[in-house]
Amino acid sequence: MEPDTLIKKTAVYLSMLTLSLPLVSHAEALQWPSCAQHSADDRTQLQAFYLPLNHQPQWLAPQQQQALADQLTALADDALNPEHYPLPSTAPQGLDCHELDFSRQYLRALTHLYQGRLAQAELEPIWSNNPPEASSLNQQLLQLARQHLGDLNAAFAAARPSTAQYQALRQHYAKHRQQPLAEWPSVAAGALLRPNSHDARVPQLRARLSASGHLAAEPSSIPEHYDLPLLQAVERFQSEHGLSPDGLIGPATLRALNIHPRQQREQLQVALERLRWLRHWLEPNGLLINVAAAELHLYQDGQPVWQTRTQVGRPERPTPLLKSRLSRLTLNPSWTIPPTILKKDKLPKIRADLAYLEQEGLQVLDFQGQVLDPHTIDWQRPGGIMLRQPPGPKNPLGHLALRFANPFSVYLHDTPSQNLFSKSPRTFSSGCVRIEAVDRLAEHLLSEAELARVQTLIAAGDTYEYRLNGHIPLLMAYWTVEIDAQQHVIWYPDSYGHDAKILRALKAVRAVN
Repeated sequence: MEPDTLIKKTAVYLSMLTLSLPLVSHAEALQWPSCAQHSADDRTQLQAFYLPLNHQPQWLAPQQQQALADQLTALADDALNPEHYPLPSTAPQGLDCHELDFSRQYLRALTHLYQGRLAQAELEPIWSNNPPEASSLNQQLLQLARQHLGDLNAAFAAARPSTAQYQALRQHYAKHRQQPLAEWPSVAAGALLRPNSHDARVPQLRARLSASGHLAAEPSSIPEHYDLPLLQAVERFQSEHGLSPDGLIGPATLRALNIHPRQQREQLQVALERLRWLRHWLEPNGLLINVAAAELHLYQDGQPVWQTRTQVGRPERPTPLLKSRLSRLTLNPSWTIPPTILKKDKLPKIRADLAYLEQEGLQVLDFQGQVLDPHTIDWQRPGGIMLRQPPGPKNPLGHLALRFANPFSVYLHDTPSQNLFSKSPRTFSSGCVRIEAVDRLAEHLLSEAELARVQTLIAAGDTYEYRLNGHIPLLMAYWTVEIDAQQHVIWYPDSYGHDAKILRALKAVRAVN
């Protein structure tokens, strides 16, 4: 054989051998351990985790194993049970089942921090045209987990929500869980208890507020007298529990007084889970409404810059939770009464007195928009009619409504019922959100030129649809505990009963893990 031919054949052989090496290596890597405790989903996630790592073991070093154990222990401060992430007692020797178990618990813990322990969509869904995609979140999680393998403290910090609310609530929960549960006496039910009155339940009220630190433990010369120091303690308590600080001990304040400390701890656990869900819905700019607190917050560059009170739906007609974008303003809106309100609220009043229509300035129309004579209608069986209230001082939408896409026919709007903003809880509407100081909100949302144009159109008095230049993010969510700017814990009533459902689900997963 000629030397040149031999050289060429040898080169071809070596090239083929070189090309085959990655295939051989990949084939060897695919000899995946068969671990009985791993589900099909576990195997899929683990293979995706190890593939960019060239299927190399990551937990051989005792220091790395201990670092993971320490981070899992710290999950207790996030209201996650470290015992749900058990590490193997046998050290890994390579890419074996012990190695994979370390990674499985590592990924499981990061997933629960990053996306929540429970599935939000099953317990408290938020409607959106563009919800966070599970596949995208999983990819982000895997990338985070691999990126910080050399610093597990950084890995868990990156998975944990970085919002100021989550960090503050986590710190508060960490202190709360390490202390023995407080004990305080209950206050008996009875008639409305007013300041400066005398009542046999006043000593109970005094003992209750002394036990929780709201009242200095000083004996009163008249034990049954509801005196000024007790009034001040009640007002502080009411302010901290999302109630009107009026000093009156009615049903709402009585319920808050008789909440057991264990329930408060559980309320914190639910709040932390919710904030893990919400991290993927938040945007740095836009409006955030806490329906439970009936408050609106305006964010710019991730920081709250303005807030105001709202009125939200009654428990039987709750405000929906949703993510959308403000797209237009209705100036001097008329109000076409929704069918539910027409049937349940308006028809009984009209049947009782037809003059109600004129008193409220309500027009009766057919479905083609033609005005009808109310005297010609059988109000026991009114058929296909609509009620519409023109713009004006009695219109419940005020002079401005803020519109956004949603399937619930709800919107944000002004209201003539300004006195209700001083109440708490503020569950008065039929699902829409009434905004206090709506003109101030418009000032924040619009440019100077846009605001001047809107103000001119409102002053003209005609209904006008004003398209916004840029759509403004809006998130309407629900949580019942938060830390205010003075680092006080504020507890809001669970008006819609959402907390109880989430708590039941949290207890259920604790029972099976």
